[in-house]
Amino acid sequence: MAVRACGLIIYRRLQPAASSKVTDSIEYLLLQTSYGTHHWTPPKGHVDPGEDDLQTAFRETQEEAGLHASQLTLIEGYKKELHYPVHGKPKTVVYWLAELKDCNTEIKLSEEHQAFQWLKLEDACKFAEYEDMQAVLKEVHQFLCSRE
Repeated sequence: MAVRACGLIIYRRLQPAASSKVTDSIEYLLLQTSYGTHHWTPPKGHVDPGEDDLQTAFRETQEEAGLHASQLTLIEGYKKELHYPVHGKPKTVVYWLAELKDCNTEIKLSEEHQAFQWLKLEDACKFAEYEDMQAVLKEVHQFLCSRE
């Protein structure tokens, strides 16, 4: 059976400069793991027994980034499932999209992560080494641009 994990792709909007497009002011939150290869990823984690996927995504976000559900706005119409092997076993990760209501909210990391960054799309894709994560970030950005 596939391991199942859920998380949130979190973005914030900075005040755009008068000359820039609204979408240029979007930054994505990535956390750097404190274990393994120290890869960068949105907050996510394994589904606990009796928990639904979205509850898991919000719980993991609170545990890993210190962000409570009340500080986020879940964006309707976006949900993405990724499937890939981890240590030879199948893994499914489900992501939703959420906007941070106050772009100055403090991030409080758990011991699972050693650093965080707010990154514009291009840099977020450089930090997220995995192609499927880069594709999701680009897809999310396109989704947000299409809503402007």
